[in-house]
Amino acid sequence: MTKEVQMSIKMESQLRDEFMAVASGRHRPAAQIIRDLMRLYIAQSEVPNALTAKTITQSRKGEDVFTAISASKLFEQLGI
Repeated sequence: MTKEVQMSIKMESQLRDEFMAVASGRHRPAAQIIRDLMRLYIAQSEVPNALTAKTITQSRKGEDVFTAISASKLFEQLGI
């Protein structure tokens, strides 16, 4: 069972009002949106994240490795 705790934060009143209006307009509790944002922030801060870890593994195997004599040639290879 997860224990719930309260948390308070300071912010500008305009930011709070705008946030509450958007949350209300989407029929979502503000607290749930904050929890979702916190989970997203935590997931994005993992070092390395899943995509980075996969990319490192692939490059060590020589997969999806590109070499070029210039940035423009590299971009050309990548199709960008």
